[in-house]
Amino acid sequence: MSKRHREESNSIYWPSMSHKLKRGPAVILPKDAGLIIALSGIGHESKVLDAGAGSGWLAVQLGRVAKQVVSYEVRDEFAKIASSNAKRAELANVDVRLRNVLADGFDEKDADLVCLDLADSNLMLTHAFSSLKEGGCVVGYLPHAEQLKAFVQAGEAAGFGDWYSCECNVREILVRAHGVRPANTGLMHTAYLAFGRKMGKSAEKKETGPSGAKKEGAHDATHAGAHAHDST
Repeated sequence: MSKRHREESNSIYWPSMSHKLKRGPAVILPKDAGLIIALSGIGHESKVLDAGAGSGWLAVQLGRVAKQVVSYEVRDEFAKIASSNAKRAELANVDVRLRNVLADGFDEKDADLVCLDLADSNLMLTHAFSSLKEGGCVVGYLPHAEQLKAFVQAGEAAGFGDWYSCECNVREILVRAHGVRPANTGLMHTAYLAFGRKMGKSAEKKETGPSGAKKEGAHDATHAGAHAHDST
Protein backbone atom coordinates (compact mmCIF):
# COMPACT_ATOMS: atom_id res chain seq x y z
CA MET A 1 0.00 0.00 0.00
CA SER A 2 1.46 3.36 -1.01
CA LYS A 3 1.93 6.18 1.46
CA ARG A 4 -0.70 8.24 -0.35
CA HIS A 5 -3.19 5.36 -0.27
CA ARG A 6 -2.63 4.92 3.48
CA GLU A 7 -3.31 8.60 3.99
CA GLU A 8 -6.59 8.33 2.07
CA SER A 9 -7.77 5.04 3.57
CA ASN A 10 -10.95 5.19 5.60
CA SER A 11 -10.23 3.27 8.79
CA ILE A 12 -12.68 3.20 11.70
CA TYR A 13 -11.28 4.54 14.95
CA TRP A 14 -12.17 1.80 17.44
CA PRO A 15 -12.15 2.21 21.23
CA SER A 16 -9.72 -0.21 22.88
CA MET A 17 -12.61 -2.10 24.49
CA SER A 18 -13.87 -3.26 21.10
CA HIS A 19 -10.72 -5.30 20.45
CA LYS A 20 -11.89 -7.76 23.10
CA LEU A 21 -15.20 -8.41 21.38
CA LYS A 22 -16.14 -11.10 18.88
CA ARG A 23 -18.05 -10.22 15.72
CA GLY A 24 -20.93 -12.27 14.38
CA PRO A 25 -23.78 -10.41 12.68
CA ALA A 26 -23.39 -6.75 11.75
CA VAL A 27 -22.58 -4.51 14.71
CA ILE A 28 -23.70 -1.02 15.70
CA LEU A 29 -20.63 1.20 15.40
CA PRO A 30 -19.41 3.66 18.04
CA LYS A 31 -20.55 6.64 15.95
CA ASP A 32 -24.19 5.51 16.23
CA ALA A 33 -23.97 4.10 19.76
CA GLY A 34 -22.54 7.42 20.92
CA LEU A 35 -25.52 9.32 19.55
CA ILE A 36 -27.94 6.86 21.15
CA ILE A 37 -26.28 7.30 24.53
CA ALA A 38 -25.97 11.09 24.27
CA LEU A 39 -29.42 11.94 22.88
CA SER A 40 -31.37 9.48 25.03
CA GLY A 41 -29.79 10.99 28.14
CA ILE A 42 -29.13 7.70 29.95
CA GLY A 43 -26.77 7.62 32.91
CA HIS A 44 -25.44 5.45 35.72
CA GLU A 45 -28.91 4.90 37.23
CA SER A 46 -30.66 4.02 33.95
CA LYS A 47 -32.39 0.77 32.98
CA VAL A 48 -32.10 -0.07 29.27
CA LEU A 49 -33.89 -2.66 27.11
CA ASP A 50 -32.25 -3.72 23.86
CA ALA A 51 -34.11 -5.77 21.23
CA GLY A 52 -32.08 -7.39 18.48
CA ALA A 53 -28.86 -8.03 20.37
CA GLY A 54 -26.94 -9.44 17.42
CA SER A 55 -23.30 -9.63 18.51
CA GLY A 56 -24.09 -7.58 21.61
CA TRP A 57 -21.87 -4.63 20.69
CA LEU A 58 -24.57 -2.04 21.41
CA ALA A 59 -25.48 -3.79 24.68
CA VAL A 60 -21.84 -3.62 25.75
CA GLN A 61 -21.54 0.07 24.86
CA LEU A 62 -24.77 0.80 26.73
CA GLY A 63 -23.64 -1.30 29.68
CA ARG A 64 -20.57 0.85 30.17
CA VAL A 65 -22.91 3.78 30.92
CA ALA A 66 -26.20 2.41 32.29
CA LYS A 67 -26.95 0.63 35.55
CA GLN A 68 -28.73 -2.31 33.87
CA VAL A 69 -29.05 -3.53 30.28
CA VAL A 70 -31.35 -6.39 29.29
CA SER A 71 -30.69 -7.43 25.70
CA TYR A 72 -33.01 -9.77 23.78
CA GLU A 73 -32.11 -11.92 20.78
CA VAL A 74 -34.27 -14.43 18.88
CA ARG A 75 -31.40 -16.51 17.43
CA ASP A 76 -29.57 -18.77 19.83
CA GLU A 77 -26.20 -18.55 18.03
CA PHE A 78 -26.27 -14.74 18.17
CA ALA A 79 -27.40 -14.69 21.80
CA LYS A 80 -24.37 -16.84 22.72
CA ILE A 81 -22.01 -14.40 20.98
CA ALA A 82 -23.66 -11.42 22.68
CA SER A 83 -23.48 -13.07 26.10
CA SER A 84 -19.84 -13.98 25.52
CA ASN A 85 -19.05 -10.38 24.56
CA ALA A 86 -20.66 -9.05 27.74
CA LYS A 87 -18.38 -11.36 29.71
CA ARG A 88 -15.33 -10.34 27.65
CA ALA A 89 -16.13 -6.73 28.51
CA GLU A 90 -16.49 -7.71 32.18
CA LEU A 91 -20.00 -6.24 32.40
CA ALA A 92 -22.09 -8.07 34.99
CA ASN A 93 -24.90 -5.53 34.44
CA VAL A 94 -25.59 -6.76 30.87
CA ASP A 95 -28.05 -9.65 30.71
CA VAL A 96 -28.60 -11.33 27.31
CA ARG A 97 -31.84 -13.29 26.98
CA LEU A 98 -33.13 -15.59 24.23
CA ARG A 99 -36.65 -14.51 23.26
CA ASN A 100 -38.85 -13.53 20.33
CA VAL A 101 -39.81 -10.09 21.60
CA LEU A 102 -41.99 -9.41 18.55
CA ALA A 103 -44.31 -12.14 19.80
CA ASP A 104 -43.77 -11.98 23.56
CA GLY A 105 -42.71 -8.40 24.32
CA PHE A 106 -40.65 -7.41 27.37
CA ASP A 107 -40.99 -8.47 31.01
CA GLU A 108 -39.49 -5.25 32.35
CA LYS A 109 -41.31 -2.04 33.24
CA ASP A 110 -40.16 1.51 34.00
CA ALA A 111 -37.20 1.42 31.61
CA ASP A 112 -35.41 4.65 30.73
CA LEU A 113 -34.52 3.58 27.18
CA VAL A 114 -35.67 0.95 24.69
CA CYS A 115 -33.40 0.32 21.69
CA LEU A 116 -34.90 -1.48 18.70
CA ASP A 117 -32.67 -2.97 15.99
CA LEU A 118 -35.04 -5.35 14.20
CA ALA A 119 -36.26 -5.74 10.64
CA ASP A 120 -39.79 -4.98 11.89
CA SER A 121 -39.02 -2.55 14.70
CA ASN A 122 -42.23 -0.65 13.94
CA LEU A 123 -44.18 -3.66 15.27
CA MET A 124 -42.44 -3.34 18.65
CA LEU A 125 -43.52 0.16 19.57
CA THR A 126 -46.59 -0.74 21.64
CA HIS A 127 -44.40 -3.14 23.66
CA ALA A 128 -41.80 -0.40 24.05
CA PHE A 129 -44.41 2.11 25.20
CA SER A 130 -45.69 -0.28 27.89
CA SER A 131 -42.19 -0.97 29.21
CA LEU A 132 -40.93 2.62 29.40
CA LYS A 133 -41.38 4.98 32.31
CA GLU A 134 -43.03 8.34 31.68
CA GLY A 135 -40.52 10.46 29.80
CA GLY A 136 -38.53 7.40 28.73
CA CYS A 137 -36.98 7.23 25.28
CA VAL A 138 -37.35 4.76 22.41
CA VAL A 139 -34.81 4.67 19.59
CA GLY A 140 -34.93 2.76 16.32
CA TYR A 141 -31.81 1.79 14.38
CA LEU A 142 -33.19 1.77 10.82
CA PRO A 143 -31.05 1.14 7.72
CA HIS A 144 -33.69 2.19 5.17
CA ALA A 145 -35.80 5.33 4.77
CA GLU A 146 -38.98 3.28 4.38
CA GLN A 147 -38.29 1.67 7.76
CA LEU A 148 -37.76 5.11 9.30
CA LYS A 149 -41.13 6.37 8.04
CA ALA A 150 -42.97 3.25 9.23
CA PHE A 151 -41.24 3.44 12.63
CA VAL A 152 -42.12 7.07 13.32
CA GLN A 153 -45.71 6.68 12.14
CA ALA A 154 -46.22 3.55 14.26
CA GLY A 155 -44.59 5.32 17.20
CA GLU A 156 -46.96 8.26 16.92
CA ALA A 157 -49.91 5.87 16.83
CA ALA A 158 -48.56 4.09 19.94
CA GLY A 159 -48.45 7.38 21.89
CA PHE A 160 -44.85 8.54 21.52
CA GLY A 161 -44.09 12.19 20.84
CA ASP A 162 -41.17 14.60 20.67
CA TRP A 163 -39.74 12.82 17.61
CA TYR A 164 -36.25 13.46 16.27
CA SER A 165 -34.65 11.56 13.37
CA CYS A 166 -31.04 11.82 12.21
CA GLU A 167 -28.01 9.98 10.87
CA CYS A 168 -24.32 10.21 11.71
CA ASN A 169 -21.69 10.47 8.99
CA VAL A 170 -18.00 10.64 9.93
CA ARG A 171 -15.12 11.88 7.82
CA GLU A 172 -11.59 11.71 9.16
CA ILE A 173 -9.41 14.84 9.17
CA LEU A 174 -5.92 14.12 7.84
CA VAL A 175 -3.30 15.99 9.86
CA ARG A 176 0.02 15.98 8.02
CA ALA A 177 3.14 18.14 7.88
CA HIS A 178 2.33 19.39 4.39
CA GLY A 179 -1.34 20.20 5.04
CA VAL A 180 -4.51 19.42 6.98
CA ARG A 181 -7.74 18.53 5.20
CA PRO A 182 -10.65 16.07 5.27
CA ALA A 183 -10.16 12.62 3.75
CA ASN A 184 -11.77 12.10 0.37
CA THR A 185 -14.04 9.38 1.76
CA GLY A 186 -15.69 8.75 5.09
CA LEU A 187 -17.74 6.39 7.19
CA MET A 188 -21.13 7.40 5.87
CA HIS A 189 -24.64 6.00 6.17
CA THR A 190 -25.10 2.96 8.38
CA ALA A 191 -28.63 3.64 9.62
CA TYR A 192 -31.14 6.33 10.47
CA LEU A 193 -31.75 6.87 14.18
CA ALA A 194 -35.28 7.78 15.25
CA PHE A 195 -35.83 9.00 18.81
CA GLY A 196 -39.27 9.27 20.43
CA ARG A 197 -40.36 9.94 23.99
CA LYS A 198 -43.20 8.51 26.10
CA MET A 199 -45.22 11.60 26.88
CA GLY A 200 -48.55 10.22 28.08
CA LYS A 201 -51.82 9.73 26.24
CA SER A 202 -52.78 13.40 26.29
CA ALA A 203 -49.31 14.82 25.70
CA GLU A 204 -48.96 17.11 22.71
CA LYS A 205 -45.88 17.17 20.51
CA LYS A 206 -43.43 19.85 21.57
CA GLU A 207 -40.54 21.59 19.84
CA THR A 208 -37.97 19.80 21.98
CA GLY A 209 -35.15 17.35 21.40
CA PRO A 210 -34.98 13.79 22.79
CA SER A 211 -33.85 14.93 26.25
CA GLY A 212 -36.58 17.57 26.52
CA ALA A 213 -34.38 20.58 25.75
CA LYS A 214 -35.83 23.31 23.56
CA LYS A 215 -34.73 22.86 19.95
CA GLU A 216 -33.94 25.45 17.34
CA GLY A 217 -35.63 25.26 13.95
CA ALA A 218 -39.14 24.92 12.61
CA HIS A 219 -41.31 21.80 12.74
CA ASP A 220 -42.07 20.34 9.33
CA ALA A 221 -45.66 19.17 9.61
CA THR A 222 -45.56 17.53 6.20
CA HIS A 223 -43.13 14.82 7.31
CA ALA A 224 -44.04 12.61 10.27
CA GLY A 225 -41.50 13.03 13.04
CA ALA A 226 -39.11 15.22 11.01
CA HIS A 227 -37.67 18.54 12.19
CA ALA A 228 -36.37 21.09 9.69
CA HIS A 229 -33.50 23.28 10.89
CA ASP A 230 -32.97 26.81 9.62
CA SER A 231 -29.29 26.95 8.75
CA THR A 232 -29.52 30.57 7.81
